[in-house]
Amino acid sequence: MWRNLLGLRQISRRTISTASRRQFENRVPEKQKLFQEDNDIPVYLKGGLMDSLLYKVTMGISVFGTAYTVYELLVASMPKKQK
Repeated sequence: MWRNLLGLRQISRRTISTASRRQFENRVPEKQKLFQEDNDIPVYLKGGLMDSLLYKVTMGISVFGTAYTVYELLVASMPKKQK
């Protein structure tokens, strides 16, 4: 427990710095070249396999949600049978 408190005290004493600890390579120009190529692929699929998978999952959820909404509207519009 004391170790946690000492660690917290040490963290609170540190100064806040805007300098980045890690320097990352700028890959924006590479991505710009990829997305600006004229290769008849829609821009939302140019990212590769993950973009394709994300697109398909999103479309599947949208179609399922639309079908379920229509079903629930049909069920709600039918009068209940009285016993």
